[in-house]
Amino acid sequence: MSEEHAENAAYISVSHVRKSYGSGNGAIEAVSDVTFSVKQGEFVSILGPSGCGKSTLLMLVAGLEALTFGDITVDRARVEGPRRGTGIMFQDASLLPWKTVLENVMFPVRISGQDWEPYSRRARELLAMVGLAGFEGKRPHELSGGMRQRTAICRALVHDPSVLLMDEPFSALDAITRDEMNVALLDIWQRYHKTALFVTHSIHEAIVLSDRILVMSKRPATVIADIRVPFERPRTMDIIETAEFTALAHQLRGLVEGRAAQRGKAVA
Repeated sequence: MSEEHAENAAYISVSHVRKSYGSGNGAIEAVSDVTFSVKQGEFVSILGPSGCGKSTLLMLVAGLEALTFGDITVDRARVEGPRRGTGIMFQDASLLPWKTVLENVMFPVRISGQDWEPYSRRARELLAMVGLAGFEGKRPHELSGGMRQRTAICRALVHDPSVLLMDEPFSALDAITRDEMNVALLDIWQRYHKTALFVTHSIHEAIVLSDRILVMSKRPATVIADIRVPFERPRTMDIIETAEFTALAHQLRGLVEGRAAQRGKAVA
């Protein structure tokens, strides 16, 4: 494969994916004919109404849910179950309360039986990067909500995954802490350039973090717009003060609320 082709090739490919629960007349379709791709090192947010199937779609990509129809590949390998090369963050930090911060970050390494020492160095480096140097020996009850989510980010990245999947990881935080977490995630992504899928309800958050934003319809979810975010990287929170940010937020809000005149793919 040529260098140019490799750069433009899909690292995550989702093709005509459907997901239904139940069978017969009682079947509920959560995801309907979703197709999109993500290039290596690209940060893509999935935005849509509450309950539309965004999280279900993310779990399909993670291999934690089985497809009803369609195909998902990561690095040209079909997803048929959880991958070691995938890091996942959930809405709740889900830290083990009896373990220290460092032990929680190192948990994926321990359960996979990998060598502790090199990953321990990486864990400490990640903790320092998110402002938790000196907290390695603390337990979850001694941390704020934002600190627990910073720990969860480090845990998702400690084994150096190629793909980072995030399911509304900052939704339970207050607005100020959420902005702080967005800045921390921007810094981490700028350094490690993971291929990322990020589920969010926040238009503000999606624009700040993403290279592209996929807008989903109401359930059963399908992609109604694929919007490219025009801001260069590295990026700061200053972009929220620009007219371009406001215009894009207005466009996205119209799509999410169903005010768009026509369903279909829109690219900006």
